[in-house]
Amino acid sequence: MKSQDVVVALKLLSAGPAKSFAELGASLGISASESHAAVRRLVEARLWDSSLKRLNRQALLGFLVHGVPYVFPAALKEATRGIPTGWAAPVFGGKIIANEPPPVWPDPDGEVRGQAVKPLYPSVVYAARQDPKLHDLLALVDALRLGRARERKMAEQELEKRVIEEPHG
Repeated sequence: MKSQDVVVALKLLSAGPAKSFAELGASLGISASESHAAVRRLVEARLWDSSLKRLNRQALLGFLVHGVPYVFPAALKEATRGIPTGWAAPVFGGKIIANEPPPVWPDPDGEVRGQAVKPLYPSVVYAARQDPKLHDLLALVDALRLGRARERKMAEQELEKRVIEEPHG
């Protein structure tokens, strides 16, 4: 697995199967060949069923919660301008008040000053701007990657709602 595979899986979750790999790639700011390779790796990892053209939601949730934080860990870095992620993102609805600056994906056009968090993949900022549902999912995954126990638990509960319970295309 590569980090962009997680982004592709979350895009498939937020928007459903794309009409083509070119369309999927364009929505994420990656090439058609990168999106094809990512889906192929998702099939190998048993997270995507190519015959049914759907995600194995239970396996995806397990990987997001128990695998991603260890395979793709994150840490808060230098102060910068960016887009809120983790517990500072809109998906958390202000439920967590922190004394430190919020985590952000670095972006010169970002509206918030906070601590930089390296996104799962360089095109995450572009993709999140195009798809608010994807932004929410990526921010929840970032909370798992760098949050403390409380933030991780809240992210896990919200991801469970969105991955398992919420109907998608």
